[in-house]
Amino acid sequence: MEIIRRENITHEEFLEEHYKPGIPLVFKNAVKDWKAKDLFTPDWFRENYADRTTVVQGKTYNMREIMDMVEASSEEKPAPYPSIYNINEQLPELLPLIKPDLQYAQPNWLDNKMFKLGKWGAALELFIGGPGGRFPYLHLDYYHLNAWITQLYGEKRFTVFPRGQEHMLYPRPNDPWRSELNIFEPDYEKYPLYKDATPISFVVGPGETLFIPFGTWHTAYSLTPTISVAFDTLNAKNHKEFMKDVWTFKSRDSKVKALAMYPYAWVATNLSKMMDTSPIKG
Repeated sequence: MEIIRRENITHEEFLEEHYKPGIPLVFKNAVKDWKAKDLFTPDWFRENYADRTTVVQGKTYNMREIMDMVEASSEEKPAPYPSIYNINEQLPELLPLIKPDLQYAQPNWLDNKMFKLGKWGAALELFIGGPGGRFPYLHLDYYHLNAWITQLYGEKRFTVFPRGQEHMLYPRPNDPWRSELNIFEPDYEKYPLYKDATPISFVVGPGETLFIPFGTWHTAYSLTPTISVAFDTLNAKNHKEFMKDVWTFKSRDSKVKALAMYPYAWVATNLSKMMDTSPIKG
């Protein structure tokens, strides 16, 4: 599998060549009409949202502190990563500057208001990182959602794995959405099968959008100070796996909670399916 970059692709071509077969894609100009594309910089956030806070690795930082840390970050002494803001809840002023309802990302059943109650991983998030910052683990996105990541400032190196290599990636027995191994410093004696895995690494730069289909193992590494926007999608293609995850995650809390939330999610997905007129099929 190679990572393809496309500047001009129709929605139909995307569905047939990437979404349905589950092949990642880097869109070169999917967000060309986002005002944020030429606006988001560390200085801009310092000037406009210096005191806006969020929690990173258990500690509260404001935006000024985060931007100072990521610009001072290095591979030897990386800043805490990732710093995440829930845009709708913590930075709603940014909403007019972005358009998360990308044409290519439609239909998205998570837009149904019924999904807001369950906290199904539908957050629209701002990710901030510095050089040397890496996602703490190789993973699949929870609920088997599709991930859409738009890089707005700086460069980030992503690593993905072709489907079918799960057994080489050592999913945790009690959390099969996370890998036990550290792919940045792999221990081949402890995880010998990883020698046969074929990681695919590539860089995503400003103005580019990465589509990661559900069920794709991936992680990220910031090469420079980076600012990106990420959201997830759900529709007929991944709703069966979504429902399995709903039961698994809610059962961890309690069977009672699972018995309450699973039927709710079932109703929400089926109502969305009834209203969906797109050509995407499960």
